[in-house]
Amino acid sequence: WMCDVHAKAVVSTQSTGTGDSEVYVGTADFIGPPGSQDHVGFFSCSVFGSVAMATQHQADGDDYNSLLVKSLADRLVEALAEHLHSRIRREIWGYEDAPTGNLLPGDLHSLKYQGTRPAPGYPSLPDHTLKDVLWDLLHVQENTGSVLTDSYAMEPPPSVCGMYIAHPDSFYFNLGQIATDQVEDYASRKGLGV
Repeated sequence: WMCDVHAKAVVSTQSTGTGDSEVYVGTADFIGPPGSQDHVGFFSCSVFGSVAMATQHQADGDDYNSLLVKSLADRLVEALAEHLHSRIRREIWGYEDAPTGNLLPGDLHSLKYQGTRPAPGYPSLPDHTLKDVLWDLLHVQENTGSVLTDSYAMEPPPSVCGMYIAHPDSFYFNLGQIATDQVEDYASRKGLGV
């Protein structure tokens, strides 16, 4: 479950405040500095076989079951990522999800637990190129067979990847629009042109 791996990922910070405050947050704000005792996990989950099944239904003229298979595969991969997050919170980080030790489905949707599960391409981490770091750290293609396309789509399509952040104050946020100087700084730190 655990290993000591070091990697560098470049992330952005908001250029407008969160809510009514003038606090600007970024994912890095919820990760301790080098040498600190902090917990960050990385994950990649995929459902294999559903694409062929959905394609066969579609070839048979059964659009309903094709869509059903795709939807079910998407829900299964998200459920696996959430299940792993729950196990990590309880078994590795030692957090209780709730006073009873178990969250109800409504509690999960209300985010009544400690820690977050941000993913590249989502509002707090809009840059899909962060998947490169994750792919290298986890050796995703070698270990699972999932691949990244040139445009950073994950194959097979029912796939998710991201981070598990343990920080007690972490929360989900929208990076929002970033200023030109931030784009230039971000590109510079990643070694990219603008």
